[in-house]
Amino acid sequence: MGQRLTQITTRTGDDGSTGLGDGTRVAKDHLRIAAMGDVDELNSHLGVLLAEPLPDAVRELLVVIQHELFNLGGELSIPGYALLKDEAVLRLDEALAQHNAALPRLQEFILPAGTRSAAVAHVCRAVARRAERAVVALGRAEAVRATPRHYLNRLSDLLFVLARVLNRANLDGRGGDDVYWKSEKLARGGAE
Repeated sequence: MGQRLTQITTRTGDDGSTGLGDGTRVAKDHLRIAAMGDVDELNSHLGVLLAEPLPDAVRELLVVIQHELFNLGGELSIPGYALLKDEAVLRLDEALAQHNAALPRLQEFILPAGTRSAAVAHVCRAVARRAERAVVALGRAEAVRATPRHYLNRLSDLLFVLARVLNRANLDGRGGDDVYWKSEKLARGGAE
């Protein structure tokens, strides 16, 4: 992989370009840079979530995910490079099945709300969806392996489930249930 940073301020990006891990320079609004930025933002939001009280199993999972997202960012930073392993997607599938099995079945839409940790998990979910869209856009313009796209898709699903788990964890004394959407149409019995 590319060189490690030894200094932060280089002024080489003052012209609106930035360097990729393979040494090539692209515009800072390039699709690859947008995807890398969205993945970085997602990882930063996960850092905020990790600052919250969390069940140990959720905390351990999120720490692994942060490392995998760093791998994903590294892969995106070098065209044609593979760093994120297919096993990472399988790990998300397993975590999704495990955590979802412990939850009541959803019968209504829920709002991105509840406990602070659940709300932060919902923000992470929304950023994961944006990162996924950025990777899809990049994949339309350049060759990108399917693994990053699959990983972000599963991760957004997992973050939705973890938000529900965190609403029930009651670590901050406010847990209990999801916050359900109060649809006017449903309240009227589905009539238009």
